[in-house]
Amino acid sequence: MNQSSLRTVRKLIMLALGMFGFAFALVPLYDLLCELTGLNGKTAGAYVYDPARESVDETRTVRVIFITNTNADMPWKFWSEKGGVEVHPGELHTVNFFVTNPTDKVMVGQAVPSLAPGLAVDYFHKTECFCFERQVLQPGETMEMPMRFIVGSELPGHVASLNLSYSLFDVTDFVDLSTEDAANNPS
Repeated sequence: MNQSSLRTVRKLIMLALGMFGFAFALVPLYDLLCELTGLNGKTAGAYVYDPARESVDETRTVRVIFITNTNADMPWKFWSEKGGVEVHPGELHTVNFFVTNPTDKVMVGQAVPSLAPGLAVDYFHKTECFCFERQVLQPGETMEMPMRFIVGSELPGHVASLNLSYSLFDVTDFVDLSTEDAANNPS
């Protein structure tokens, strides 16, 4: 092999290693970018509500719009009882969501939330949400799932509405139904 070919092979190997390293780091870099910029609207986990700590801002209201959809492979029906609500920042609110399993088999679903605008993510607090855990539904079963939330009174004044979107995914093939069913339906 001549010197020129050897350099080309080395460059190609380095390029392949660089591409592998970049692909490996892409997910953590994306998560960091979303966290820093508020992109992707990822909401946090459970929030502990303390009425003594919350100050209600009755001088303004914020519209919270609920959007529900299912993944293309998810046959469940999924909807909220209300398309949206007007809330005073700092007040605790409850909205019910519903799912129906129209199939003839036991299925497990997982809801993934997203909030827009992204800058409001730090001010939208869920004290209870069906999205915190997987939902097991028997064939033909319909389930009511409450979601309790607070829009923080620190929400910037120029934000007048929030869009809370839930995408529901079929995760049946990724869970052990015997443990999921026992966890969600204790006797």
